[in-house]
Amino acid sequence: MTTSPRSLTSALFPVGLLLIAMASVQSGASLAKSMFPVVGAQGTTALRLIFASVIMLLLLRPWRAKLTASSLRTVIVYGMALGGMNFLFYMSLRSVPLGIAVALEFTGPLAVAIYASRRAVDFLWIALAIIGLLLLIPLGEASSGIDLIGASYALGAGVCWALYILYGQKAGNDNGVQTAALGVMIAALFVAPIGIVHAGAALLSPALIPVAIGVAILSTALPYTLEMVALTRLPARTFGTLMSIEPAFGALSGLFFLHEHLSLAQWIAITCIILASVGATVTMRKEPKPLVPAD
Repeated sequence: MTTSPRSLTSALFPVGLLLIAMASVQSGASLAKSMFPVVGAQGTTALRLIFASVIMLLLLRPWRAKLTASSLRTVIVYGMALGGMNFLFYMSLRSVPLGIAVALEFTGPLAVAIYASRRAVDFLWIALAIIGLLLLIPLGEASSGIDLIGASYALGAGVCWALYILYGQKAGNDNGVQTAALGVMIAALFVAPIGIVHAGAALLSPALIPVAIGVAILSTALPYTLEMVALTRLPARTFGTLMSIEPAFGALSGLFFLHEHLSLAQWIAITCIILASVGATVTMRKEPKPLVPAD
């Protein structure tokens, strides 16, 4: 009789971590956008990852991780996917509202959620996602259309997000939360040269340091640590679908912090993408439990 509450707690624990992580990421993205006029999206990404890698290095002590040649390759791909996801997402925010950028980026984890699914009902969720994309990126000269280059950056971030989920689970099963620190360090090494070339000495502005540290904590150090714990307790498909409300977090964060007002069609599009993910979650087949993480 005592196992039921314990099982419920263990099931809700990773879900709670994801909710906190999503709120943190979107708050951090709103704060990061304030840095764009000074160092651009490239410099902002570099500062975020550099400070985040220092914080996570001190907190998680990733040098204790025992890496084999195989696990090192996985961590490198995970880190590069993480860096690409950050960089492309911030590039999209230069011309696309936060909520729409998150919705477009979310096609990555949604693709993970429905990959290898062959049931007829799954085509309904695919159709909903496509409707959402068509509403966000209308054909022709529509007044409600968004910048196509910015949208392409967001979709590219979605591809990196899918890789982040798949390789993050593999890497996390080997070394637990220490993998998050290793991944951020690799991401910083990957992205920092781009930011340095673009922003130059502006990156050293003392006024930017407190903001950059805040962005690093909210957007990287806290959520990626929490997500790594959740990744090792959930199958990749389940993780992807549980992130279904991420676009709503992004849209509300953009509304409250950046005063980005979306049209009715754009809210409907975001809702379609959320419903596609929720539907995939509700109708998914039972999956095997993930490996126990290395704490």
